[in-house]
Amino acid sequence: MSTVTAQAIEDSLKQCMDPEVPLNIVEMGLIYGIDVADNNDVNIKMTMTTQGCPLHETLVHDATRYVKKVPGVNNVKIDIVWEPPWSMDKMSEEAKIKIKNMGSGMSTPAPINYETALPQGVGKLVQQDDGSMVLANEHDQGFMVNQAIVDFWKSCNGQRKVTELVEMFAQQTGLQRNQVEKEVIQLLQQLRDGGLIIIPDRPDTPNMDLKK
Repeated sequence: MSTVTAQAIEDSLKQCMDPEVPLNIVEMGLIYGIDVADNNDVNIKMTMTTQGCPLHETLVHDATRYVKKVPGVNNVKIDIVWEPPWSMDKMSEEAKIKIKNMGSGMSTPAPINYETALPQGVGKLVQQDDGSMVLANEHDQGFMVNQAIVDFWKSCNGQRKVTELVEMFAQQTGLQRNQVEKEVIQLLQQLRDGGLIIIPDRPDTPNMDLKK
């Protein structure tokens, strides 16, 4: 029986992306502990950035899948813990720099007008050899994604307003609209920054309203 190490588990979890930001869950500081038993059962203590995260179950499922990719792993148990509470201090230095750079880049595009914007998904979905999914933009930059993000990206068809996308996302996750609104807005910003959705400008709309 091959010996499974906590380092091998951590390395595999570095492929598991946080659904809210394009960083992996190890960089984000969401993994609080990895314990490998003698029989290669793996117990992981993990947290979320917020207790109301609607993608909670998706992330646990994704993390479990990546742990099981490590040769020799037997059973996998992931406990979600809230103590100590997560904060940005727990992120790796590289992750903090990436977030800072994303923040400076995000201030450049015009803010999304949630009443008139009709997000349109662009790019392509690529399935990796290991079964994981990547969204690639026109420059072939790939972003690791999970099924919930893929479904959301597909629902951005250029016909739906942001309010309708929020409604759909709420139905998919079984949560209240007000619980997912913030998540959807963050997701739209990140997909736009990654070149995976475009929001066509409609500059004439407000002017026409003013003329009336």
